[in-house]
Amino acid sequence: MSNESELQVLNPATEEVVATVPAADAAEVDRAVARASAAQRGWAAAAPADRARLLRRYADVVDAHIEELAQLEVREAGHLLGNARWEAGNARDLLLYAAGGAERLLGKQIPVPGGWDITFQEPLGVVGVIAPWNFPMPIAAWGSFPALAAGNAVVLKPAETTPLTALRLAELALEAGLPEGLFHVLPGYGHITGRALVDHPDVAKIVFTGAGRTGREVMERCARQVKPVTLELGGKSPNIVFADADLKSALDPFSFLDNSGQDCCARTRILVQESVYDEAHEFLADALSAVVVGDPADEKTRMGPLISRQQLDRVRSFVPDDAPALRGSAPDGPGFWFAPTVLTGERPDSEAAREEIFGPVAVLLPFTDEADAVRLADGTPYGLAGSLWTRDLGRALRVSRAVRAGNLSVNSHSSVRYSTPFGGFKQSGLGRELGPDALTAFTETKNVFISTEA
Repeated sequence: MSNESELQVLNPATEEVVATVPAADAAEVDRAVARASAAQRGWAAAAPADRARLLRRYADVVDAHIEELAQLEVREAGHLLGNARWEAGNARDLLLYAAGGAERLLGKQIPVPGGWDITFQEPLGVVGVIAPWNFPMPIAAWGSFPALAAGNAVVLKPAETTPLTALRLAELALEAGLPEGLFHVLPGYGHITGRALVDHPDVAKIVFTGAGRTGREVMERCARQVKPVTLELGGKSPNIVFADADLKSALDPFSFLDNSGQDCCARTRILVQESVYDEAHEFLADALSAVVVGDPADEKTRMGPLISRQQLDRVRSFVPDDAPALRGSAPDGPGFWFAPTVLTGERPDSEAAREEIFGPVAVLLPFTDEADAVRLADGTPYGLAGSLWTRDLGRALRVSRAVRAGNLSVNSHSSVRYSTPFGGFKQSGLGRELGPDALTAFTETKNVFISTEA
């Protein structure tokens, strides 16, 4: 970077500069929030059906630009082309889902003596969204689009390394006819742009996805204004494989290699019942050797690069060259490449087994019975997601209820759908995104009593 007035966007597969983008300062945050506040008042006063119609039109415009958005994601984030197309489609689908909620944001009529009592779900005002670099489009959409549907304005700060798709989404919103000033995107540095957004007195709520240390700072700064937050702060998700499971499905390496392991829900702790541990070890060795790592734009590639040199160095720090491990291969030369890896000699309380590495690295650990599996699964500060594999329905229900995590899958590795709630226990965060109640997270409940005895 030449200075703090601009951001250089690198292609993670080549290390070439893709774009240079101006970085917003605190004064620009002030101006954006002022414009957003003005736009929000008219947006909130509009009929819900009109807001919904404009959001559906926005979805149509995004749909017409799926390939363009996907190509941007490949260049700035190193995502596989197929994955990037899915991500752009997810943003479109969430717009449609949220648009439906705009007309169904219902209050209640509560029986009380002496009159009528009714509640209203009123928009907060201006919502600040701070999005991460690992899934730039979907996670920006998760915070922004339900907030818009609920009648709020949004000021979005994308990650420093991945601002391009967010900027394009803001342009497409104007093309679709959303009011000027309603949806701002401000690229910039966290300690400048992000901090100014968090501290701004006219920003009513912050939605933050990122590292736990930064999330705690966001929470502390918001607490000074009693400002609500939604936080998603990572995970160390278990993949619990019982002896009666379909091992081929349960041990799919892309449960932790998808997006090069840069996924808060990645199943990076592979817990296997002792009686099938050796079989699992052999299966994973073969599976890793077959993973094609390379150019994200090549349809044959199954795993791309890490996002940055900094992230590559972090992942390397968890995997010494002499560590007992199963390893695949990765390209040499330019780009932030790391081979798919499963560590096989870790203790359950080791740093690699407890901390979020955020790369294509998992640990393989044996367990004895249900109680041991749950103990290991809960043996980290996180509680975001996880999978468990068994043909025993009773066991599936018992273990699902016992594990302390917000999103669990039985005989599946799926964690996120725009139609179901998403969020974590423990240090994985606060609040929930997505699902039927997504819009209510961006409203205040107002209670009104009307006397019938006056």
